[in-house]
Amino acid sequence: MRILIVSDIHANLVALDTVLAQAAPFDRVWCLGDVVGYGPEPNACIERLRSFDLLCLAGNHDWAALGKLDLEEFNPDARRAAMWTREQLTPENLAWLGALPERVPTQAERFTLVHGSPRYPIWEYVMTPVVARANFDYFDTPICLMGHTHVPVIYRYRPNDRTATADLLPENSPVKLNPDRMMINPGSVGQPRDGDPRAAYAILDSDALSLTHYRIDYDIVATQTKMEQAELPHRLVTRLSYGW
Repeated sequence: MRILIVSDIHANLVALDTVLAQAAPFDRVWCLGDVVGYGPEPNACIERLRSFDLLCLAGNHDWAALGKLDLEEFNPDARRAAMWTREQLTPENLAWLGALPERVPTQAERFTLVHGSPRYPIWEYVMTPVVARANFDYFDTPICLMGHTHVPVIYRYRPNDRTATADLLPENSPVKLNPDRMMINPGSVGQPRDGDPRAAYAILDSDALSLTHYRIDYDIVATQTKMEQAELPHRLVTRLSYGW
């Protein structure tokens, strides 16, 4: 089975549609959360994802749009975007976001899917091997797929000395998913933060047990124009050009 793995779409429909077109054909979509927030087309992104065979998790910006998180914990630009998003979402799409799980095991219990981390699925950022090492104790499957940081990375558990290592997720090069235990972040579709503005995603070949990371250019200016028309914060508009 060929599974498209996406995360942190952030209401960027132009980026999402570009990824969907390049990644096709695929059998299923796994989305690791933050479908909405920051970007200009939250309803359209939800509806596009729902047109596929989809497994989707809740992210912190999804919860922010629902009023399930205190917006005082967000920076002013993210807070303003969350409030705008809440006003735009249809009742049906709000209900759909509200039903998303925080974490799931899947594919015959081989994968654990979360947005932030296995320890704190909605909010914790896994950005160092030390934090990753602690989180290996909070899931039992061989592989954990996660988002939230917007940075493509792979953490491997070293059982001999009970530590973890970190490497950038290689582009266009399949990663074999055995025998090591791993935590993998495919990066962000709609708002990369690794200095590369291209949309990021991954393809999982569940038969070969391999995962391949891809990047693709999309029409950033088209998304920025829509954000300006919606009067979303200027900093959120400009950062798309720089991947930060």
